[in-house]
Amino acid sequence: MDTKGGQIRHEAGVETLCLSLSRPVEAWQGGLFVSIGEGTHPTRVIDSFELIFVSKGRLAMFEEDRTFELNEGQCLLLWAGRRHGGARPYDKDLSFYWIHFMPPKGRSPVGGAFSFCTPQVAAPARPEYLSTLFRRFLDDRERGVKSVIGDSLMVMQMLFEASLSRSQAGGNEAGQALAGRIQGFIDEHNTEPIATSDIARAMGYNEDYLGRVFTHTTGRTITQAIHLSRLRLAKRLLQGNAMNINQVAMHSGFNDPHYFRRLFRRYEGLTPAAFRKLYARAHINRY
Repeated sequence: MDTKGGQIRHEAGVETLCLSLSRPVEAWQGGLFVSIGEGTHPTRVIDSFELIFVSKGRLAMFEEDRTFELNEGQCLLLWAGRRHGGARPYDKDLSFYWIHFMPPKGRSPVGGAFSFCTPQVAAPARPEYLSTLFRRFLDDRERGVKSVIGDSLMVMQMLFEASLSRSQAGGNEAGQALAGRIQGFIDEHNTEPIATSDIARAMGYNEDYLGRVFTHTTGRTITQAIHLSRLRLAKRLLQGNAMNINQVAMHSGFNDPHYFRRLFRRYEGLTPAAFRKLYARAHINRY
């Protein structure tokens, strides 16, 4: 079924928006909403599609007769021409990125090697990378850098990242449960000098086996997971003004501030200082 461009498909009761790289979307405006614990998302019908990515907290939305409960790290696609709004007042610790866009007019040639389908509700496999794409889009708008082609390709990247759900990384239920325990251990001890051998010893598993299961299930190594966990903590600390960059590094498990800066740039695409400035601007960015 066409829907003002692109195609809506129904697979096992799930609606997906299918697009082709040969006919990219048109980017409109975006922003970062940061809740103060008051108000509810307005009820409305708009002419554009909207992609929402919850970066912190929980968000309850409805579209027509369906209600969606979104957790941190989840996405929601809202369809053009459908009535949507908040299902309950905003939580105080909620923040989410949003962007409006339009698929190309007419039917897109989907089904080939250069097409993909994004489900209405998704848990992206790489939420950190999706956050970076949103921040780059907002930073470009804040600096007055606007490129029709660049904006279009960036939104296509966002939608593609949303199409890569965590479940696609592989692994059976037992493997996913073990990977979840590993991630929980990492998040609990990310400020400590931990390595795969430490985790294996604490959990009573062979180090090589633990690494294979985690990589097969999540698509990343345990070392990468440790880096990402520490960087998530670092980004939360950078959003405040109480610490300088060296202090942030030390409080997020990095003993070498220079290594922290290199790793941050490798994963985030910008320096810690640039991230801090970008976050400060994004609070008021409603383009």
